[in-house]
Amino acid sequence: MTAKPPAQTQGRRAEDRALAFLQEQGLRLVERNYRCRYGEVDLIMEEGATLVFVEVRYRASQKFGGALESVDRRKQAKLLTTATCFLQERRCDRPARFDVAALSPAAGGFEVRWVRDAFQAG
Repeated sequence: MTAKPPAQTQGRRAEDRALAFLQEQGLRLVERNYRCRYGEVDLIMEEGATLVFVEVRYRASQKFGGALESVDRRKQAKLLTTATCFLQERRCDRPARFDVAALSPAAGGFEVRWVRDAFQAG
C-alpha cells in the first residue's frame, strides 16, 4: 500500500497543474502565491488586458463539498481584499476578474474545472 502524499504536497501539485492548464489556455503568469496582510491569491494571470485572480482549490473527496463550493462568501471577500491590495501596491488600473480552478483526482493526475468570472466584486 502506498502512502498518500501530505496535503501540502498534493496542494502544490494541484496548483502546478492549474497553472499549466491555464497557460495552455493562453493565460500568462504574473505572480504566484501573492501575499499581503489580508490573505493570499494563488495565481495572478493575464488574459489580454485583463488581470485574472485565480483561486485554486483541490478536494480529494466530495465528502465535505466539492472544491468549487469551498470558495464561499467569506473566502470571496478575502480574495477581493487581497486583490485590491495587489492593485493598489502595483498602481494597477486595468480590468480584473476572479476565476476558480477546481481540481479533483482523475486517472493519472487531476481533472481541472475552470470557472471564469466565478464571482463579482461588490
